[in-house]
Amino acid sequence: MDHGLIGILHNVPLAPGSAFSEASRDVLDQVEAIEKALGELGRPAVRVPFSRDPGEPVKAIRDRNVMMVFNLCETVDEDPRLCGHPAAVLELVGIPFSGSPSSALTLSTDKWVAKQLLDAAGIPTPAYVLHGSTSPLESVGLRYPVIVKPRFEDASIGIDQDSIFRDEGELRGGILSFSRRFGDVLIEEYIDGREFNVSAFGYPNAFVLPVAEIDFSGFPDDLYRIVGYRAKWKRDSVEFRHTLRVFPETLKPSVASEIEKLTARCFNLFMLRDYGRIDFRMDGRGNVYVLEVNANPCLSPDAGFAAAMERSGINYRSMVDQLVSFMVLRNGRIDRSITTPPR
Repeated sequence: MDHGLIGILHNVPLAPGSAFSEASRDVLDQVEAIEKALGELGRPAVRVPFSRDPGEPVKAIRDRNVMMVFNLCETVDEDPRLCGHPAAVLELVGIPFSGSPSSALTLSTDKWVAKQLLDAAGIPTPAYVLHGSTSPLESVGLRYPVIVKPRFEDASIGIDQDSIFRDEGELRGGILSFSRRFGDVLIEEYIDGREFNVSAFGYPNAFVLPVAEIDFSGFPDDLYRIVGYRAKWKRDSVEFRHTLRVFPETLKPSVASEIEKLTARCFNLFMLRDYGRIDFRMDGRGNVYVLEVNANPCLSPDAGFAAAMERSGINYRSMVDQLVSFMVLRNGRIDRSITTPPR
């Protein structure tokens, strides 16, 4: 079925001629991969950059008669607080697009709001407090060690080995630099244990993909087991080389079941759509905690989401094809070729 021209909406560097930050650079990998898959599917596509002038992408979409859009915007001008704005613009002009709606993107990116939503729903998450950028640090009332996270950043920006503090003295000595760089920060109890990333895919009903685990066994003893900025983006770092994704074969069925149920609950609670990922920690006593809810996780072929899709038997091109089908459904035109894998 011919669905017309498909747009690939993506963020651009902060200033013309400048380079992406390391954490935003992979958007270009996603654009190229989606573009290639669409070409193999015989679906013509056009790139549509998005910046602070929303009139430009809207004009490009209308001038080219774009029928639907892959929304790959992760920020606007490197500002994560605006991550929901591209989706909101598409909602206003009535263009079907892939991934979560603007409300879900905004909710999940604000770590403070996300934690309160998890608490309200009775979903276990590590204890936390919000520290305002202009407030003096008072006793946080948390168990140490704690980890400090920027309120609004994602992609592990601002999270690394120096984000973890062993006691109140260390925290008081280090919190100011975080507040100067990022404004409001979340102070959260650090959960020492296993880390799991679990994705879900589908529309209108999503199914949970195989449970993936981060294997930290190669980490030196003096490093905390976290997927920080260096582990994600610094290819020459010890953390990057020893942060491995595996699909555990020996996970207890009861633990796997709990994680899968929590994944589905978070997906629905945050109103995610099409695809998403939930990050978990499990402590030494087997208690499972939700760390992060990720709307529109990275779609690069080498990213965790694509690996989970492959593990479930859906290759990259088929994934892209199904995302197109989800947009077609939302546009009110039923594509009879849609096949949704069983739960």
